[in-house]
Amino acid sequence: MKLINHYLLLLPLIILSSCNAKKETTAISLKDSYKKDFYIGTALDANQIEEKNAKEDSLIKKEFNAITAENIMKSMFVHPAKDKYDFALSDKFVAYGEKNKMFIHGHTLIWHSQLAPWMTEIKDSTEMKAFMKDHITTIVSKYKGRIDSWDVVNEALNEDGTLRKSVFFNTLGEQYLVDAFKFAAAADPKVDLYYNDYNNEEPSKREGNINLIKKIKAGGGKIDGVGIQAHWRLESPSIETIEESILAYSALGLKVAFTELDITVLPNPWDLKGADVNQNFEGSAKMNPYPEKLPDSVQVKLAERYASIFKLFVKHKDKISRVTFWGVHDGQSWLNDWPIRGRTNYPLLFDKDLKPKKAYQSVMKLKETKE
Repeated sequence: MKLINHYLLLLPLIILSSCNAKKETTAISLKDSYKKDFYIGTALDANQIEEKNAKEDSLIKKEFNAITAENIMKSMFVHPAKDKYDFALSDKFVAYGEKNKMFIHGHTLIWHSQLAPWMTEIKDSTEMKAFMKDHITTIVSKYKGRIDSWDVVNEALNEDGTLRKSVFFNTLGEQYLVDAFKFAAAADPKVDLYYNDYNNEEPSKREGNINLIKKIKAGGGKIDGVGIQAHWRLESPSIETIEESILAYSALGLKVAFTELDITVLPNPWDLKGADVNQNFEGSAKMNPYPEKLPDSVQVKLAERYASIFKLFVKHKDKISRVTFWGVHDGQSWLNDWPIRGRTNYPLLFDKDLKPKKAYQSVMKLKETKE
């Protein structure tokens, strides 16, 4: 009897120990925490697509359930010569997403930047339309039924909402926008088609974006969603401005995706706005205040900023299809070199050593449920 009583006294401790062991082995991640809300994505560089770093690969598979190719699907890489396509890395990218049961987003079909040199020399409207049709049809058809959504046109607007005078606009006028979406829909009628831009949450550019969408629809183009790049700052844009944009785009019957989310913590030269990759400025110590480490006070501000943003996203989860970070960790962020080369930025949820930051904890904490 004494032995049985002793066991009964120990039983609660045994049960508690077993529960703790289960909790320790259950890996909680971003994608699991937000699985009922929207996809949580990341942009992959070439090395990550080829799984060259086991620790990075493990983190990607644990935390994310959607992927975008950072560069390798842009025209200069996938269509380097008029009669040559190079699908080596894009094939690996799509295979990576399929293997890991991820949502696969194609980025991007028509963009004025990172064009192959031969594309910039097209001056004739007939030749330009033929190029667009071949380019879009070839790529979208190749991955028909395998890629879930595409950025059909990227960054076609100026900051004031007018259409950018790109090589496409200069040869075809605004009709190129309608044609691009028509070509993509014809190549894969079931894939979701997005227009993607930066600063299109700001009122003037938002108005231009809404007009652009209406013109595409009026011209018979199929458009399913708007991508807001979300290259943001600690203080701006305001939560109210972001919310107004979610509501405005959703009111058009479109899905809203936040496609390239990162938050710079560094000074902004000359109050630069946007994410035009062609803009670069000379650096200075003043513009690179945290070369070794981000101070705790700024870590806290970053965490608070991410928490407020994700709180808004969850509020409007019925309108948002995907939230994608532009990079896996701070060490690979494009913001280390833009708009000033050689700076050290800290815009993401994981540091350069792949460790979760306070910002990660703040985003995760929003989804904690009381037992």
